[in-house]
Amino acid sequence: MGNKNSCCAYSSPQSDRKTKDMPPVYEERHIHHTHSSQHQLDSNISSTAAIHHSAGTLDNPHNLQHISEREALEGEEDPSVDPTAATMFLERSKIENGGITRKRSQHQIAQQAANSTGCGLKKSSSCSTIYLDDSTVSQPNLKNTVKCVSLAIYYHIKNRQSDRRLNIFDEKLHPLTHDPVPDDYDSHNPEHRQIYKFVRTLFNAAQLTAECAIITLVYLERLLTYADLDVAPCNWKRMVLGAILLASKVWDDQAVWNVDYCQILKDITVEDMNELERQFLELLQFNINVPSSVYAKYYFDLRTLAEANDLSFPTEPLSKERAQKLEAMSRVMQDKVTAEALKNGIKKWSSMDNISQGGPRRSVAILS
Repeated sequence: MGNKNSCCAYSSPQSDRKTKDMPPVYEERHIHHTHSSQHQLDSNISSTAAIHHSAGTLDNPHNLQHISEREALEGEEDPSVDPTAATMFLERSKIENGGITRKRSQHQIAQQAANSTGCGLKKSSSCSTIYLDDSTVSQPNLKNTVKCVSLAIYYHIKNRQSDRRLNIFDEKLHPLTHDPVPDDYDSHNPEHRQIYKFVRTLFNAAQLTAECAIITLVYLERLLTYADLDVAPCNWKRMVLGAILLASKVWDDQAVWNVDYCQILKDITVEDMNELERQFLELLQFNINVPSSVYAKYYFDLRTLAEANDLSFPTEPLSKERAQKLEAMSRVMQDKVTAEALKNGIKKWSSMDNISQGGPRRSVAILS
């Protein structure tokens, strides 16, 4: 890593975050090393190069920033890293700026008509019937998750506070199609259906998972925080594309190659995709880690956003087949926890079920 000719040397875009967040102690160290390197230039070339390299690690874009210098300062909350910080999309969705017009489904229309006549009954679980939706934090529903992520992007664009942008994401400078870009391309906010259609096309063509959609939103908000950018009508497609590209490579075992996206978006080149990915990573400061607590926070906040915008996940009665599937999934996790507990030794507070002969006891589920 100390060699300037290593693979980590690159040309990074200029960012105001590194300069404005630099503590005073690093500025003094930088000035001290700079003067020292100039003083020893004629006496010792090797030591001069070492001092100059250590001085350039702070503000030289050709060197990686140390991980300790990427940590958020006191009082600075990053929702994509801190599980206690509120997500940006949920906060912006609460801004009163006109409601979103949505076409209601036949189920919602029938339910509303039944409630207005007094004949409607709210679905509630009972001893004999349990209502569940087809989405969990470990296995989210793909269609509903993509809809919620598209809605979060919609609120990012609609309720943005400014129009901070970078050229790499500008659709006028880097168009995704050969069709001419209108002059007012940055004046009209896209509708939720337009955003959903774009994201759904990429996910269906690349066969991406619902978890990848949540990671995409995490990377998008991390980009807005690190690079001081805003999602606007002129750049939302390329920003979302870069987030999906990176999330698919980090999350999926068999990631989609950049050339495969060129088959989905016919008019984009591989060189453009490579440059988009490279600059996206640099703007993230190569921080692609997503803690499980942050992932869970984004999942449940997306569900909250869905309920507030009539995008609630449809519930169905728990069938016998699905109950057996859920029981099998619970058994696998229970056996894993039990094996780990037995490996580390039985604790005083351990249940007697875990130390019975023949393995952990399981009660027989009664399925009607």
